Amino acid sequence: MTNKALVVIDLQNDITKNYRDIIDTVNQAIDWAVKNGIEVVYIKHNNLSDGTRTFKPDTRGADFVDELKIVSNNIFVKTKSNALTSDEFSNYISKNNITEFYITGADATACIKSTCYNMAKLGYNVYVFSDCITSYDKKKLCEMFKYYTDKGCTVMKFNE
Repeated sequence: MTNKALVVIDLQNDITKNYRDIIDTVNQAIDWAVKNGIEVVYIKHNNLSDGTRTFKPDTRGADFVDELKIVSNNIFVKTKSNALTSDEFSNYISKNNITEFYITGADATACIKSTCYNMAKLGYNVYVFSDCITSYDKKKLCEMFKYYTDKGCTVMKFNE
């Protein structure tokens, strides 16, 4: 294996809006990672806040979408937007000396934004596959891609 990981963030049933626009490309990126010996990591959000209905642990909404290819047992749960707040994920990164990340998933304005910012801030090489990212508000995608670039990430299309 390399010191690289493809990270699939929050492609869960409660992300029903717009994920179908990217799922085929995300699955192609997963195949690419496997073929190239790149770790494939899945991040799952669990919402522990009272009064919310989405991403509740042990519900169908918190499960990954059926179309998503699962090729590893590298599944980590977070309860905050930044994936690095998962101790298990952070320990996995450290144990495997991962320094380069390819980011896919949802939501561009929330969990992906926070994860990319914090990874870049820590000095990791972060590549955002723009055709593997979606948002509840797709009109914000261009703004988010600029934000990622401004924070030190490289934004590129997987298919290019």
